[in-house]
Amino acid sequence: MTGWSRHTGLAIALDQENVDTDQLIPARFMSTPRSEGYGQFLLNDQRRDHTGALIEAHPLNLNPKTSILVMRRNFGSGSSREAAVYALVDFGIRVVLAPSFGDIFASNAVNNGLLPARLPDAVIDRMIAQLGASTAQVTIDLPSSTISIANESVRFDLDATWRQKLVNGWDDIDLTQVHADAIAEYRALRAQQKPWIFSAQETAG
Repeated sequence: MTGWSRHTGLAIALDQENVDTDQLIPARFMSTPRSEGYGQFLLNDQRRDHTGALIEAHPLNLNPKTSILVMRRNFGSGSSREAAVYALVDFGIRVVLAPSFGDIFASNAVNNGLLPARLPDAVIDRMIAQLGASTAQVTIDLPSSTISIANESVRFDLDATWRQKLVNGWDDIDLTQVHADAIAEYRALRAQQKPWIFSAQETAG
């Protein structure tokens, strides 16, 4: 996964709260191989009619190059399906701005290079009013934790570990491997101090 420090992209507002993972990708599509891309299923039941045809008026259909979503509270709540993040990422979404997120969704997002940026309700209100049904170019800077839209710049809180993951393109395994030498050293010491914990092959010699 490729990391990033700064992203400038097209933002749209979806004035919706409690958009859960079942809405982000309905369960019936989760048997599809990831290699086929999950972006086509993002918010399927909102973006498509009963025949499967795209609803032209939906903001994401009008603006398929959108990479930043401005949403209401409790985005990504519900089940823990990581496929919800896949659908966003495969569509091209890099950042979601909202007052709050489902905890598991937020962790999955960061592990897949997607920033879930929490902003106060008042700031989201202002952004949604400013965007309306139109679009705007927004810049997100991870090192400074700032979001720039029009002439306004706002800060957001970002956990230092999450920032490290996003900038470097790491998931939890990559983050652990940074400490591989220290882990190996500790394991070797434990094998000397308490050899009965390990197999005979591992402690031989």
